[in-house]
Amino acid sequence: MSDLDLVRLAEWLAGRLPGEAGLSVERIGGGQSNPTWFVTWGDQRLVLRKKPTGPILPGAHAVEREFRVLRALAATDVPVPRTLWLEEDAAVLGTPFYVMERLEGRVFSDCTLPGLAPGERRAIYFDMARTLARLHAVRPEDVGLADFGKPGNYFQRQIARWTRAYGESSGARIPALDTLAEWLPTNLPPDDGAVAIAHGDFRLGNLMIHPTEPRVIAVLDWELSTLGHPLADLAFCVIPWLSLPDEYGGIRGTGWQAGGIPTPQEFVAEYSIHARPAVPLAPFHLAFALFRFAVIFHGIADRARAGNAAGPEAAALAPLAGRFARRALDVIEGDRTLSPEIGAERF
Repeated sequence: MSDLDLVRLAEWLAGRLPGEAGLSVERIGGGQSNPTWFVTWGDQRLVLRKKPTGPILPGAHAVEREFRVLRALAATDVPVPRTLWLEEDAAVLGTPFYVMERLEGRVFSDCTLPGLAPGERRAIYFDMARTLARLHAVRPEDVGLADFGKPGNYFQRQIARWTRAYGESSGARIPALDTLAEWLPTNLPPDDGAVAIAHGDFRLGNLMIHPTEPRVIAVLDWELSTLGHPLADLAFCVIPWLSLPDEYGGIRGTGWQAGGIPTPQEFVAEYSIHARPAVPLAPFHLAFALFRFAVIFHGIADRARAGNAAGPEAAALAPLAGRFARRALDVIEGDRTLSPEIGAERF
């Protein structure tokens, strides 16, 4: 059963696509971001994304920013769905929302890519790396996004932002997160001035793969995008190699090497071949990515308690905040047993 007001939605669509009639919707499962539906209006196949109802953290679930960045990237070689309309009047469906075209493709929540041949797995991971590099190669000022975030000192500002979000949470304190919040700002690398459009949640589950070919046809879920440092996105991409399958789809301990999946070093090298020059990926970047992910899961636990989480599995995911925080401390301490399959070489 949909929690959309179908009468109001039909009226709204009729004002934009008056030649169509007949509405059906299907809630898209998975993820903890903005609630999303497939919408069929006559012959039109659409996707609708809206802010969740109830209290949310300040600045979170900004569908307006999602819409803006998707529209800005439409003329670039970054694959994104075509946006259609943004509705900022919350009176229509309870919260702001936007509508975009629906693409046909494959979305994998399991990073081991079950059922695929080893060569296809490897090709998908490498195209994921190249797609991220293409995104980071786009100059924000060239696509009207020069003011999409504050340039410079990205990690310093992001650490402050996520530490503040953690502090505003109604949940219990997590000692490992407290330690990270103290360690990260005192171990900032020198600011190298790198600025890119940062996706903020760039992972396999937020990519649509061609129905039959091993290539990315759309990057989805842009609610955390901003102007940022490219290594923040790249470090986030490495998390699956460091985490277990029950830790939001990690591949550690799954025998991924025999399945054709490249090593994280190979993934980073493929990205680096196609990206603008950047400083090397370091333990700080991985610790930051894990810290940020931990705070996000802490927020998911808040929404689960409040009853307005985007997915029914939110309560079960809540413990991941502590697990990712402890994993970040392991990275800082140089614990190579964290993921022995990766090997000892540096990124």
